[in-house]
Amino acid sequence: MISKEQFQTEIDLIIANAIREDVGDGDHSSLACIPTSAKGKAKLLVKDEGIIAGIDFAKQVFAYVDKDMKVETLIEDGTKVKYGDIAFYVEGSSQSILKAERLVLNAMQRMSAIATKTKKFVDLLEGTGTKILDTRKTTPGIRALEKWAVKIGGGENHRFALYDMIMLKDNHIDFAGGVSKAIEQTKQYLKDTHRDLKIIVEARNLKEIKEILDCGGVYRILIDNFNYEDTKKAVQLIGDQCLTESSGGINEKTVRHYAECGVDFISSGALTHSVYNMDLSLKAV
Repeated sequence: MISKEQFQTEIDLIIANAIREDVGDGDHSSLACIPTSAKGKAKLLVKDEGIIAGIDFAKQVFAYVDKDMKVETLIEDGTKVKYGDIAFYVEGSSQSILKAERLVLNAMQRMSAIATKTKKFVDLLEGTGTKILDTRKTTPGIRALEKWAVKIGGGENHRFALYDMIMLKDNHIDFAGGVSKAIEQTKQYLKDTHRDLKIIVEARNLKEIKEILDCGGVYRILIDNFNYEDTKKAVQLIGDQCLTESSGGINEKTVRHYAECGVDFISSGALTHSVYNMDLSLKAV
């Protein structure tokens, strides 16, 4: 995974680009009718229920827009919230509050939705020992926010991007000429480039799992689109030779069954690509 420093760089870039996109050469709505000297206060009002996420991000946005704004936090990230809760108050320049408002709301609404969905999966897996993972099926440009929200909801992050872990999927295997060739060429590439990256390999059937195990040197096998019985067989076959991960259309109705097959991880793109934003508002007080 990427370092904390790399992750923070991604967050900084998201904030800078979002403000550039939204504000441009000025928030003329506020500039037109609110004096520069005007001070104000607003509250983040919850109009839904679920897991709140993005409060720490909101603080960073306010600080970026105006370092003199002050935030009073009432509810921390990861807390279960209900209609009518107030997550925080922000106080300072009225123009600055309005400049930051839309980015804060857009991010928090989506992050809270992702954290809420993730928490549902985490609860469904309780007691199994299986962990839920996100994927790279994220919104372009804001992956760091969405993966942050998964962590807030109690899930785990898969690789962040193409550069921090090697994952040989069906197309890599087919283009390389088969499972064994893909793995051996990958090992040689890592040796030649002096890179220390973990290798995950996707298996489409039990035959490919045996081939992966024969090659060795794999961190985790992705048991992709297997039914329950074949997943159990795959887990038994792999044993403790490497970690296991199930994926492929797994949802809230099936996730527990796959966990009970004994896999270490279950990955779900739905954590980030199929959510409905939590209803939040920033209201003047």
